[in-house]
Amino acid sequence: MTSLFDPLTLRDLTIPNRIFLPPMCQYQCEARDGVPTDWHLVHYGARATGGFGLVIAEATGVLPEGRITPWCTGLWNDTQRDAWRRVVDFVHAQGATMGIQLAHAGRKASTYRDWSERSGSVPPEDGGWETVGPSAIPFPGLATPREATRDDLATVVAGFVEAARRADQAGFDVIELHGAHGYLISEFLSPFSNHRTDDYGGDFAGRTRLLLEVVDAVRAVWPASKPLFVRISATEWLDGGWTVEDTVQLATELQQHGVDLMDVSSGGNVLAKIPTETLYQVPLARAVRETGMPAAAVGRITDPAQAQGVLDDGSADAVLIGRAALREPSWPQRAAAELGDPDLARYPHSYLRGRWPAVVEQPER
Repeated sequence: MTSLFDPLTLRDLTIPNRIFLPPMCQYQCEARDGVPTDWHLVHYGARATGGFGLVIAEATGVLPEGRITPWCTGLWNDTQRDAWRRVVDFVHAQGATMGIQLAHAGRKASTYRDWSERSGSVPPEDGGWETVGPSAIPFPGLATPREATRDDLATVVAGFVEAARRADQAGFDVIELHGAHGYLISEFLSPFSNHRTDDYGGDFAGRTRLLLEVVDAVRAVWPASKPLFVRISATEWLDGGWTVEDTVQLATELQQHGVDLMDVSSGGNVLAKIPTETLYQVPLARAVRETGMPAAAVGRITDPAQAQGVLDDGSADAVLIGRAALREPSWPQRAAAELGDPDLARYPHSYLRGRWPAVVEQPER
């Protein structure tokens, strides 16, 4: 059986274990300039010292108007690139690898962050901007987007390309393209939000066109030695939308376009009743993996035995530990102990006295 602590090699990158930190928005750029701060250094650095094999940075805007909120990170200029390099270098120094999720939020851009006193779309007078989408159809509670023109889409693709170049310059090991949760690429995939009649709408080929253009353009500038991931919402949990069958077909195509792993989530583009019980998204990852595409599973995976079970039954090649990692940055270290071999976990030398379980009690100094 594959262990959570077995390495995973994709292209020329060897990730030291199968426990990934998924991208989770932090909304901590207080200057609203997209530049990562000390918050990001400490947040991602803590998970690297805690033993995660791959740390994936949050949804990062490829254009200023591609951010979910004005407080989100970006990678459209060199100042942002240089700030990210500091974070990447620290993560590497802890023996972990680091990825970044490149994103455009589409009709769900320019919103207030979760804990703001206000909610919904941020107006221009408060630092917001006009949003774009495949069609002029708003997400419930948000402003109506402008239908993206062909020039808009060319700008989006170019934004992903330039962000990918900067990601390589900053030292990232992996790029993940955000095609999930109702952001721009996901909006194009869904018949609910994409009512276009040109060649970016209509049938499966039309609705997947933007994603494939982004994949091809990024793959052309992203080093051949480095893996490219795509995050997908495998189902919208609502009849008439994007389906698991669509995802399986897409996974087969993405293998031909140089994608190395799919990070399999669900929902986010429409309001739907989602059965969020433990491991509820694992079957979606399994459906992708059965096409031959490597897959990572996410969603309500909190217990080490659960996570190991996902690998044992062949549902995924890796697991992403999200909310549990927010509570416990050193989740992988505890997992190794609970699964019977604490020596599998990586510890900084300064933390060895606190390892799971305590092996040698050292005197206080």
